[in-house]
Amino acid sequence: MTAGAVLATGALTAAPAQAVTKPTIVAAGGFVMNNATGKSLYTKAADTKRSTGSTTKIMTAKVVLSQANLNLDAKVTIQKAYSDYIVANTASSAHLIVGDKVTVRQLLYGLMLPSGCDAAYALADKYGAGSTRAARVKSFIGKMNSTAKTLGLTNTKFDSFDGIGNGNNYSTPRDLTKLASNVMKNATFKTVVKTKSYTAKTVTKTGSTRTMAAWTNTNTLLSSYSGTIGVKTGSGPEAKYCLVFAATRNGKTVIGTVLASSSVTQRSTDATKLLNYGFATIG
Repeated sequence: MTAGAVLATGALTAAPAQAVTKPTIVAAGGFVMNNATGKSLYTKAADTKRSTGSTTKIMTAKVVLSQANLNLDAKVTIQKAYSDYIVANTASSAHLIVGDKVTVRQLLYGLMLPSGCDAAYALADKYGAGSTRAARVKSFIGKMNSTAKTLGLTNTKFDSFDGIGNGNNYSTPRDLTKLASNVMKNATFKTVVKTKSYTAKTVTKTGSTRTMAAWTNTNTLLSSYSGTIGVKTGSGPEAKYCLVFAATRNGKTVIGTVLASSSVTQRSTDATKLLNYGFATIG
């Protein structure tokens, strides 16, 4: 039958979505939804709780950006405790320098691009309440958990500000996708997570300007997948390789999460498959 004959007989009126094969991913868990409607497009163990690695930092950013009267240009002085923490945990770092004054906006870039646990610590210390650093950190993590409750993330719990958990830091592909969808409504967050590279100029102890080495976004989809607008990578011994991702094509946005994939390359491959499937089925 020629294409013309098919059109003439109206054989193409069947929903084309039926022809799209559901992809197979290596990641233990996955979820994709239509960002505009919240309609689920793909699930794989979407409600199974897993360690989230640095995708936790999406909530860190959400709590900061939810502060009343937030001043993104407020300066935070980098403490020795933040760099000691990085060393003690061999954690991913924005290489912030003790004594430098860094703006909250710069800390958000340091948090989301190179996945700086030092930036996460600085933000938790700044926006938690209490007279000691430990109390402020505890208060900030409390805000992360109360925000999760408010957003209806029923399978999510945080016990850290950066994903280096103490055995009680978990979420699900569905919950992380809902969280990302929510915080992507914030213009500052949206700008930060789609940025491939950012160079911060900080103020040193002596008042001079330091040009930091550029922070590169760990989300390789920004370069490899057309239309990518975010969101955040994560990894860890328990979390394995995670990615919360979003892309916009033809005015439609697909957003999703893969948890516990097998490598940096594989999590991107998994996410690419899910984005392709999402766009094919979104109609």
